[in-house]
Amino acid sequence: MKNIDSKGHVTGKSIYLDDIPVRQNTLYAAVFDATVGHAKIKKLDVSEAEKTPGVFAVLTYKDIPGENQIGGIIPDETLLAETEVHYQGEPIAVVVAESEAIAREARKKIHVEYDPLEVVTDPREAAEKGMLLAPPRTFAMGDPEKVWDKCKYVFSGRADLNGQEHLYIETQGAYCIPKEGGRFMVYSSTQSPTAVQRAIAKILGTGMHTVQVDVRRLGGAFGGKEDQATPWACMAALASSHLQKPVKLVLSRADDLRMTGKRHPYTSDFKIGLSEDLKILAYEVMYYQNGGAVNDLSPAIAERTLFHTTNSYFIPDVKATLYSCKTNLPPNTAFRGFGGPQGMFVMESAIAKAAQELGVPAAAIQEKNLLKEGDLFYYGQKAKKVNTRKSWKAAFQEFKVKEKQKEIKEFNRNHPFVKKGLALMPITFGISFTATFLNQARALVHVYTDGSVGVSTGAIEMGQGVNTKMIQVAALAFGIDPARIKVESTNTSRVANTSPTAASSGADLNGQALLTACKAIVQRLKKVAAGLTEARPSAIELHDEKVFVDGKDAGIRWEQLVTEAYLQRIKLSETGHYSTPEIYFDKKTEKGNPFAYHVYGTAVVTATVDCLRGTYKLDDVQIIHDFGESMNLIIDTGQVEGAVIQGIGYVTMEEIVYDQTGRLLSNTLSTYKVPDIYSLPETFVVKPLKTTGPKHAILKSKAVGEPPFMYGLGAYFAIRNAIRTFNSGFDGFDAPITPEKVLLGLYENKKS
Repeated sequence: MKNIDSKGHVTGKSIYLDDIPVRQNTLYAAVFDATVGHAKIKKLDVSEAEKTPGVFAVLTYKDIPGENQIGGIIPDETLLAETEVHYQGEPIAVVVAESEAIAREARKKIHVEYDPLEVVTDPREAAEKGMLLAPPRTFAMGDPEKVWDKCKYVFSGRADLNGQEHLYIETQGAYCIPKEGGRFMVYSSTQSPTAVQRAIAKILGTGMHTVQVDVRRLGGAFGGKEDQATPWACMAALASSHLQKPVKLVLSRADDLRMTGKRHPYTSDFKIGLSEDLKILAYEVMYYQNGGAVNDLSPAIAERTLFHTTNSYFIPDVKATLYSCKTNLPPNTAFRGFGGPQGMFVMESAIAKAAQELGVPAAAIQEKNLLKEGDLFYYGQKAKKVNTRKSWKAAFQEFKVKEKQKEIKEFNRNHPFVKKGLALMPITFGISFTATFLNQARALVHVYTDGSVGVSTGAIEMGQGVNTKMIQVAALAFGIDPARIKVESTNTSRVANTSPTAASSGADLNGQALLTACKAIVQRLKKVAAGLTEARPSAIELHDEKVFVDGKDAGIRWEQLVTEAYLQRIKLSETGHYSTPEIYFDKKTEKGNPFAYHVYGTAVVTATVDCLRGTYKLDDVQIIHDFGESMNLIIDTGQVEGAVIQGIGYVTMEEIVYDQTGRLLSNTLSTYKVPDIYSLPETFVVKPLKTTGPKHAILKSKAVGEPPFMYGLGAYFAIRNAIRTFNSGFDGFDAPITPEKVLLGLYENKKS
């Protein structure tokens, strides 16, 4: 089945937040934000802005009727700064005017006097100063300290991995409309409608029942709208409540880049010990996570990093410690992979370091240590239905890796100033929210008397095709044409207490809840059909829009059955609830069974480096991916392709740069480069691994949003291997590996 939104997207008919027709007397808001990285606010003067013709109000924290707090996990984030600012871009005031242009012009007239304080942007410096967002956490199994002496080889190193801008096409925004009785209708570009609802209620000092949040779709998110869509919706609601008029707030691209957090940069120290036959006996890592000024989702992201410390390998003695560091930068936040890429990058760097020191291919160490069935993850979960070695072997065979390695070696011998490199990137990614309570969902289904169906779930459509999959689930359950089914917008009044559409779990959780609701209606319809045919309910089947008894057409069409059920006063609506079974995690012992299942796969990446210019290109990205039993291979393959390109951009060209004062320098698309059509590899192949799917995946079709992102890390190591062929003195691990870094690496400490 094709993505139901494809036609609307390409014809420009799909409705996003900024396309919603505005009501008469709608006002527009603009945010005034801090221009210093850390300071006390000595004086704030908004009088000139208030006098601007067309301005209705300039709101500060003093105008908040409820609690000035929007922190999701830890309450440490104000909506509007009070007496101190902690990063450039922190909201201080909201200007509300009759037009967006007037609001933005008026905010220039706000004057603020600061008393500067120390600015810290480096996480290692923050850790030294004791500036932590939360206490450090450690995941461990065995004791590496007792094993180092038993290792034949021990290597240490450092790995640095920068942040990444989400760069969703649709910027952050919200539109709030006041209703009668002190209620509010909020259209928000968010992955987390309930989080927005909860925060607005807190800001306004009211109950969640007075706030209705509605989301049709997002123009991209990638995690950037899981938590950070909340403040803009709160500001729109605050202004709307204060003025009792509709208020729209949509950030410009420049404001969005400056005010919002990115993927967390990490700087890490690792130590790895191996036996003579290349078995990894011990691994220890210290992560320094740059969390920004407040917690946001940093604790949860830190947790997932710790869960993915060893990637696809079994290591008997492991210790991973993470410091979530408080810096004077915008609060960094969720991004596709959610801390997993950072943990995996350090693991792969440690293997690459060992390989270069021993003079062996990294693949030799990787293959020797791949997970196998029954291995114990260091966080207590047993590895089941493990496809790591299966995907690795399939990649070697399908893509003729040994032949590639020989061809690359021969090419490099004959080309002194052009070098090729190859890297393999296995992935093992756990599926579930690591906060167990979030693994729940609800759905609402109506079967109308004409046989059409309305479906509401908590899933947010943001380009990943989740609504298409919801239609597939309902169509299969009812045995009807998908054209009969409509997926409603996600609305907190129809489906309450939603979990964010995140953690690659949107289709699993909401699909299972939807399936539960559909099955309940089907059981009632089967009883009606049994009465009409004088058959047992267990003999009834519904498919092809017909009723079948013991496999034979009973001559009753779907709409006839529905009409008869209605005439018999049978309930044709149902709610479904689903909570993932068998998962748990004890944060006191850091042990448990946190994931419903894992996604596996292997990528083979080759790159070519021009050793005179420092430029490079990707030749091949070839992937064997574990889809389980994909319910929609077209959509799932598209997700893999998009994730891989985003991952490649992360480790090659997308470089976030702040100066020492905390000012963003990579603040335009001329200074922040993202992959375009010319960044694609010459050969890009995604092939499904032949396997069965797990029972907790919807229709045994595995989650696909985040896991493929990590294949992109292979581009870094392929380029690095090519550089080292030209200059064996090139050392260190610092991503993204931009052309500037490549050129320096080709000639710094050059040995050969």
